[in-house]
Amino acid sequence: MQKLKENQIFSWSALIFVILFFAYFSCALQLFIFLSGHSNINGLRDAFIYSLIWLIPVLMFPNYTRKITAFWGIIIGGLSLVSVGYFVIYQQEFSQSVFFVMAESNFNESHEFIQQYLSIKLVVVLCLYILLAIILWKQVRPVYVKSTTKWIISILIIIYALMPMVISLTVKKASFEKAGSHLLSRMETTVPWQLINNFLAYRSQLSNMEAILANYEILPPLKNLSDANGNMPRTLVLVIGESTTRNRMGIYGYQRNTTPQIEQFKKDNPNLLVFNDVVSSRPYTIEILQQALTFADELHPDLYTKTPSLIHLMRQAGYKTFWITNQQTMTERNTMLTMFSKQADEQYYMNNNRNQNSRSYDESVFVPFKTVLTDSADKKFIIIHLLGTHMKYEYRYPKNSVYDQFKDNTGVSFNLENDLLTRYNNYDNAISYNDYVIATLFKLFKDSKNNGFILYFSDHGEDVYETPPHDVLGRNEKAPTRTMYTVPFMLWQSPQWEQTHPNHYQNYVARKYSTQDLIHTWSDLAGLTYERYQPEKSIVNPNFKQTTRWIGDPYDKNGLIDYDKLPN
Repeated sequence: MQKLKENQIFSWSALIFVILFFAYFSCALQLFIFLSGHSNINGLRDAFIYSLIWLIPVLMFPNYTRKITAFWGIIIGGLSLVSVGYFVIYQQEFSQSVFFVMAESNFNESHEFIQQYLSIKLVVVLCLYILLAIILWKQVRPVYVKSTTKWIISILIIIYALMPMVISLTVKKASFEKAGSHLLSRMETTVPWQLINNFLAYRSQLSNMEAILANYEILPPLKNLSDANGNMPRTLVLVIGESTTRNRMGIYGYQRNTTPQIEQFKKDNPNLLVFNDVVSSRPYTIEILQQALTFADELHPDLYTKTPSLIHLMRQAGYKTFWITNQQTMTERNTMLTMFSKQADEQYYMNNNRNQNSRSYDESVFVPFKTVLTDSADKKFIIIHLLGTHMKYEYRYPKNSVYDQFKDNTGVSFNLENDLLTRYNNYDNAISYNDYVIATLFKLFKDSKNNGFILYFSDHGEDVYETPPHDVLGRNEKAPTRTMYTVPFMLWQSPQWEQTHPNHYQNYVARKYSTQDLIHTWSDLAGLTYERYQPEKSIVNPNFKQTTRWIGDPYDKNGLIDYDKLPN
């Protein structure tokens, strides 16, 4: 066993400073993100764990400590400037979404980006960040330990770093591919894996998206398409919410005043139609939009890959199409969302966070919406996809704002423990902020004087301790409750549109309807007919027929359930 020389004495301070130096480039940003309330502590935990990997070469070759750390600081520290700078500008973590947006930007856009965001604040923060790194490096000294000890520590670090993958393989019985993906996702907060993983994830998701898009491009157009509105200029807007149940909205009778702004809009505009018995067929975003934005439904779930989408329909009808989203752009779950967005003529991606459980407020869609409303195209179709009231609820509205209003059990008709009550209140606060966003979008459309209509619905609901015995949180297709599927559905038509499209829609607001058939309702509203159009599936059509509102997993042999047979 190798013995240490007299001048090779183990020092705790040397070990601490080396660890601090290696951890600095990943943990500093994650610590700030956690302390500022942008995300939870998991990112900081993972960043520290995977920063320890770089301790191994220093333990193995202590006499080269200064050179190793200098090289590491220049290369890895330089790469970390990308993440730090991006966070300073956007208050969002760098992710594969950023690679997607970068790929979509041309030289002029990149030049404008640099001009706009190269501020004194950014330069000062980056200079201070580099200065602190240099100060830490100057404190770095060799860490001398016995040969046996360095091997034991190195092996323990590697074992601990690989533990998520091992658990996935052994305990969760996941495939090697899924276990590897889980490990890489845990490493995403750590430089340089953050950039490498995000780039690889971007390339993978881009490949998947392009394969789906390629399939759409070869689909034949809809037959016998006819537009009753001819060449009349108009703008049609579809707003898609997220995780918002109508049961918690004051405008639908909820005891708390969570929707004062949309209620005021209805008072000022009595023609706002609030449909009060609409449900989603699936409690998950991707799955419901595969139906709502296509001809797929619970009985024909695969039609979304075999028939044109709503975006293709509108483009075939001569509309210029726009997609504005505050959802994440490119993640494993959101590839389908990006695929839908890429079908549009123009896209605006407002949320490039790595983690969906991060702060990103839906008011970010206001500016691009105003821009698109002034576009010179005679026929415009605009989809706005919100983050709505998605978990974590406290990240969906500004802290200490007028929307942060529900803090006790006032208005709650049952007892909840403190932590459950906090989450319950956070959800109502998120509903309140969502009310502001929806009302503002309606007002912006009205004030623009565009001829047309705006329709809002949420992809699915969310059960936040509402269903007795008040212990259910979120959504579970295997244990459904009504609240998971009840969604708001609101329509406002401009005065010009109503003059040329007299209707009796107010008589239809109590109809039982499922958003799986949205494409038929939208076609009816827009005056489009074609071979696949079925008027009996449109909630605003006189020939509407009430059918079983199936919910559940259509790929499960016994997965479908009649929503209306769920207990109240």
